[in-house]
Amino acid sequence: MTLDGPVQRVTVYIGSRDVWHGQNLALAIVERCRTLGLAGATATRGVLGFGKHSRIHRAHLLGLSSDLPEKVEIIDRAERIAALLPVLEEMVGGGLIVLEDVRVVRYEHHAPTDVSGS
Repeated sequence: MTLDGPVQRVTVYIGSRDVWHGQNLALAIVERCRTLGLAGATATRGVLGFGKHSRIHRAHLLGLSSDLPEKVEIIDRAERIAALLPVLEEMVGGGLIVLEDVRVVRYEHHAPTDVSGS
């Protein structure tokens, strides 16, 4: 897939306890985007954050937390993002969905790096 020039980015802010049909919501969103053939989606987990209720969510020393912030970013052409938005609205019960116009400067597949040291 070639992707360059003007595109859109959807960012979904949720918590690590959010689920969709028994599965972590961030994982479910990324898998849905892959199934729909979108250009790319990435989920990241934050170590500290707060949202609508101003309650701090943070990672603790032993990795224990009740609800860490998670962010899913999805990039594709505007018409494909427009088709995705109703799906996201159905999946995301509580959280924040942000839509931005962005420009792709480079999008290329690269071969896996040789990590064997040879």
